[in-house]
Amino acid sequence: MENTTGQGFANVDKYYQDYGVRAKELKKQGRKIIGYLCAYVPLEIITAAGFIPFRIRGDVHEPITKADTQMETIACSLVRSCFDASLKGSYDFLDGLVLPHSCDSVCRTYDVWKYNLGLRYSHLVDVPHSTDNSSLEFFKAVLGTFRKSLGRFAGKEISDKELARVIQVYNQCRAKVRELYELRKTVPPLISGSEVSKVLIAATSIPVEESIELLGSVIDEVRARGSALPPKSTRIMVVGAEVDDVAFINLIENSGANVVVDYLCPGAREYEADVELTQNPIDGIAERYLRKINCARTYRDKTGNYEEYLEQRFGHIGRAIKDFKVDGVILIIYRYCDPYGFEVPAMKSYIESKGTPVLYLEDEYSMTAISRLRTRIQAFLEMIG
Repeated sequence: MENTTGQGFANVDKYYQDYGVRAKELKKQGRKIIGYLCAYVPLEIITAAGFIPFRIRGDVHEPITKADTQMETIACSLVRSCFDASLKGSYDFLDGLVLPHSCDSVCRTYDVWKYNLGLRYSHLVDVPHSTDNSSLEFFKAVLGTFRKSLGRFAGKEISDKELARVIQVYNQCRAKVRELYELRKTVPPLISGSEVSKVLIAATSIPVEESIELLGSVIDEVRARGSALPPKSTRIMVVGAEVDDVAFINLIENSGANVVVDYLCPGAREYEADVELTQNPIDGIAERYLRKINCARTYRDKTGNYEEYLEQRFGHIGRAIKDFKVDGVILIIYRYCDPYGFEVPAMKSYIESKGTPVLYLEDEYSMTAISRLRTRIQAFLEMIG
């Protein structure tokens, strides 16, 4: 295991700037690396099989070229960028690929990924879109199939004992991220939004045990240094799907605000809920990944009146607004993202009903789009400042 003690931010910069550098080192040591997309891939099963999960990122600085020769251009620009980076050799160290049925842009391009990358192992995890009991039972069977499939590739059975051990390790990692977020509640926050985003992105490229060490080292460094952020800056929450580059968070903070909390991937969405330790570890994994991740791709049955239903769906955002003393919310959605496109009106209505102003942005996953958004963000900050 690489020692990260006392050099948290230095290692964060290393892993972020040269994304995949640690995976390449481990590959040379004989470890197998499994690439994945999205928060709905059960990392505990991959790790328990002896593999290292590695999150595939796109590149907002690189035009999408090769991917558009193989994939429809109306697919999500984030997914296309991730695929484009893969085709261009950024992730040649991968031994396998796991995609979840998170949305159409991921699920319906699985065969394109599998055919073009030609990896030794590929698997689609069929995550249901409903959370009722029958869906949960179906998902347990899906995870059982995935467990056996990955075990065959590993050449060994994935035991309940190892799964239980790995679940505890991932819960420790999630607890560390929640501890990191607590440092953002102060006025001013002790750590910037761009720093947190960079930490979490870097952590998705290294083994979970090293992530825990990295997070602990960063937390210690932040507490030792105190805050150098402006005390009276507007406190912003960012909500959306996946933001795997700090450019957008930097844009907001360079416009004079502090991003004090988010509901993004990688971000709060992926770390707020633990896996319960159950007699059959698959039961706890299924419960967490199906019911405890609040994402627009999952349908939840309506209960009570409309206001109560909104509270059920978006109450986590309302609680974060209160806990982190948020002045305004920015919703960032990528074009052609149907799950969030349908979700935005109700979400925006809920947040505004709490007395919090909202800026809704929809654009492409690229630096050219980020540049276009600067004027709207600055105007929004002036309005609420």
